[in-house]
Amino acid sequence: MGISLLTAVIVGLIIGALARLVLPGRQNIGVIWTIVIGIVAAIIGTFIARFLGVADTRGIDWIELILQVALAAVGVSAVAGSRRSVRR
Repeated sequence: MGISLLTAVIVGLIIGALARLVLPGRQNIGVIWTIVIGIVAAIIGTFIARFLGVADTRGIDWIELILQVALAAVGVSAVAGSRRSVRR
């Protein structure tokens, strides 16, 4: 359980960071939100990739990774946008 939780946090951090890199401008959200969004996006992206039958391929699962990063980008953008509208 401990290793899987650590793996989820690491994957979430990487996916969240990649999402923030593909978004233009600055996103005013913290590291914790980035990790949480990354973890959720990684889980949902994996389910979608499995449903489409592209989750387990030889080598790097590029389609799954693209789905995860795209979902995380949407999540980061949504959270950053909602935080921006609350501050005004």
